[in-house]
Amino acid sequence: MKRIATLSFALGFAFALVQSAAAQVKFGVGGPITGPNAATGAQMKNGVEQAATDINAAGGILGKKLTVEFGDDVSDPKQGVSVANNFAADGVKFVIGHYNSGVTIPASEVYQENGILEITPASTNPTVTERNLWNIFRTCGRDDQQGKVAGGYILAHFKGKRIAFVHDKTTYGKGLADETLKAIKAGGMKEVIYEGINTGDKDYSALVSKIKQAAPDLVYFGGLYTEGGLIVRQMRDQGVKAPLMGGDGITSDEFATVGGPGVEGTLMTYGPDPRNRPEAKAAVAEFRAKGFEPEAYTLYSYAGVQIIKQAAEAAKSLEPKKIAEQMHSGMRFSTVLGDLAYDKKGDITKLDYVMYIWKKEPSGKIGYVECPTSGCSM
Repeated sequence: MKRIATLSFALGFAFALVQSAAAQVKFGVGGPITGPNAATGAQMKNGVEQAATDINAAGGILGKKLTVEFGDDVSDPKQGVSVANNFAADGVKFVIGHYNSGVTIPASEVYQENGILEITPASTNPTVTERNLWNIFRTCGRDDQQGKVAGGYILAHFKGKRIAFVHDKTTYGKGLADETLKAIKAGGMKEVIYEGINTGDKDYSALVSKIKQAAPDLVYFGGLYTEGGLIVRQMRDQGVKAPLMGGDGITSDEFATVGGPGVEGTLMTYGPDPRNRPEAKAAVAEFRAKGFEPEAYTLYSYAGVQIIKQAAEAAKSLEPKKIAEQMHSGMRFSTVLGDLAYDKKGDITKLDYVMYIWKKEPSGKIGYVECPTSGCSM
């Protein structure tokens, strides 16, 4: 009798575990949890965790609780594919990620093969959504849109000036620099130099010497905050006073930490700061109460979870393909970023870029502030 009772208990426990797993919705966060872009990985991780906590407190999605696991891609495409395969093996059905376009593109193909829906909060290269994949969406804009905004600003405020272009040779960085360059060429301007750098390098003195010799009035940089900060610092060390202009890849307080006081005056394209939206007020307060400032892609990641929840409830299903169909339908989603809707490619239907300038705040900290429509000034 004792052996039978033990067996019954074991079977009952196993059944309970199966029931518990069936009552969960598995999310994955793929991004640079470690490495040079770890600050952005922390934004994505915290954004999804908080969204899951808030949604679970309200009853979950269709009565099921969200669980979240993390995959560290270290901003490396091969590692991103490994993360994607691990998520598939673990039964993850929804992924918020990745950060780098060069990682998102190959990883998204693994997700499609395994029936996983992916929303990237940060990958802006147009190719991400130009491959007729059913499963890929983003909460951010595209670099062909961002390049037009940056190029338009250069044409309006640096017409006839000397513009240098530098990029980090990645899908994102080179793609954004090329889109911006294309925009100014359409307006009758051209670059004085066009140079590529290697990510991870620390010494950019040879590049800065070329920049100094070209005597630009503005240096446009397509890349991320670590390399951008190092280039600005070394430009200032060599006496180059031209301001830098970058894209959303430098949207992190780490840019000022790396670049130092010389980052003041840096221009930057990025979406309207979601921390200022009334829809984000409660979430922002929650993050700050925990000692985390929800800058950059924190709320873009939070919004991705909100969208999946609302689409699942509208579709009355947790099947990723049915949720994707709902997202492609033109349905409007209420998020911390405001109301969003998707086109058939998986892109949001609103233009998401404005110009910012990095300047010293009254506290002494150097941060980014949105420029008025008339233009940026120190």
